[in-house]
Amino acid sequence: MERNVGTVSRGIRCPIIREGDDLGKIVVDSLLTAAETDGFALRDRDIVCVTESVVARAQGNYASTDAIAKDVRTKLGGETIGVIFPILSRNRFAICLKGIAMGAKKIVLMLSYPSDEVGNELVSLDRIDEAGINPYSDVLILEQYRDTFGENRHPFTGVDYVQYYGDLIREAGAEVEIIFANQPKEILNYTKKVLTCDIHTRQRTKRILKAAGAETVLGLDDILREPVDGSGYNSRFGLLGSNKATEDTVKLFPDECQGLVDGIQKDLLERTGKHVEVMIYGDGAFKDPVGKIWELADPCVGVAFTKGLEGTPNELKLKYLADNDFAGLSGDELKAAISDRIREKDGSLVGKMESEGTTPRQLTDLIGSLCDLTSGSGDKGTPIVFIQGYFDNYTSA
Repeated sequence: MERNVGTVSRGIRCPIIREGDDLGKIVVDSLLTAAETDGFALRDRDIVCVTESVVARAQGNYASTDAIAKDVRTKLGGETIGVIFPILSRNRFAICLKGIAMGAKKIVLMLSYPSDEVGNELVSLDRIDEAGINPYSDVLILEQYRDTFGENRHPFTGVDYVQYYGDLIREAGAEVEIIFANQPKEILNYTKKVLTCDIHTRQRTKRILKAAGAETVLGLDDILREPVDGSGYNSRFGLLGSNKATEDTVKLFPDECQGLVDGIQKDLLERTGKHVEVMIYGDGAFKDPVGKIWELADPCVGVAFTKGLEGTPNELKLKYLADNDFAGLSGDELKAAISDRIREKDGSLVGKMESEGTTPRQLTDLIGSLCDLTSGSGDKGTPIVFIQGYFDNYTSA
């Protein structure tokens, strides 16, 4: 019988995850219970995804501000530190900044403007234009910023992050000086020891600073790469991808997850006979068109995944075929012609007109974005997402 439904994404509820829980067993049990109660069956090449948050929680991957401070002090000397290009987030960065400030005598905080890396605005581009300021070259001190733009509260959170971050640093016991610039080397006019806090541009920033004569250059990915006094850590990303847990602790990005995804895949195969792909996902890669904020604050979307999720889509554009190759056909004849073309596709379609307009991204980035939108970040209670039909096409029965 012809299948009339394509991709389906389901949020799967499970118990609240605590440190030390057998997450693999919870994922499999929750999925199979949902399949039984909601009346769906698993198929080969289905995908089960688990949000990184519950993985880190099960691992107990937490660290205190004291641990952050000690690592910062050890690696950057504990005197004046330039902290540059942080994102504007109480959840993502504020507790990290508190720990960083506890590990220094003075913080020179350099904020990018008009927005941070993921789109949170300090001030609009229109106001920058009106003021005759060139954000690519002009450096503003705090007084110039306030005189020109005044107080600016985030449209969604209501927080003036310039004030908030300054107060947070002072409350942590450090002096603070705030400047606004977009060229990394500007910080070297204040200190030669720099902690760069950007996410996806961090390697370029480090390279520029080192070439410009910085004495010490580290990123958030260099802090807590190993345990400090028994703390959690991430051997690849350090503090990147961390989230606020309490006022004095962060939950780090999960570490070493490949065994978990492979184990879930093996367990599902043994219990259902179906070969299901498995993925741990972070932030999806999408942009809010109103607030202009990218969701992508994690260092990657696909934290760990099974082999079947490697690569990119290899798809034909149906509307291109309908409007061009088969413009003279309609109805069953058009359907048959397009179905035949899909069955005949062979090898990579990169560069071919019939694939123009298909999404040129990694499968894990696309799937992770779908999962992030499905699970949400609030009280839905569905940290597991089950996807069916993702690898189907127009000819799938």
